Amino acid sequence: MYEQLLGNLAILVLAGFVGFAVISKVPNTLHTPLMSGTNAIHGIVVLGALLVLGNLPADANWGVRIIAFVALVFGTLNVIGGFLVTDRMLGMFKGKKKSDQKAGADK
Repeated sequence: MYEQLLGNLAILVLAGFVGFAVISKVPNTLHTPLMSGTNAIHGIVVLGALLVLGNLPADANWGVRIIAFVALVFGTLNVIGGFLVTDRMLGMFKGKKKSDQKAGADK
């Protein structure tokens, strides 16, 4: 049991290092499309977590239920946060509204 846990933890740590290395090499102009793509992937992950949580047997351990629920909540927060960041980044590329420009010209 501990060998499998140790193997899974090693994979998690290596995936974290690889993810950091890949994301740090992405130019700033590609962050918004990359964020949109990861939002779609995380949406699929949340759907899968819902399916797993819904198909747990009635006699499943409470620890498993709690970990699955926490994973679902974190995945959902990740999707919501990704959409908020994407919206904010896209808002930087929008021009000023005409009413703001007219108010600035009147001064």
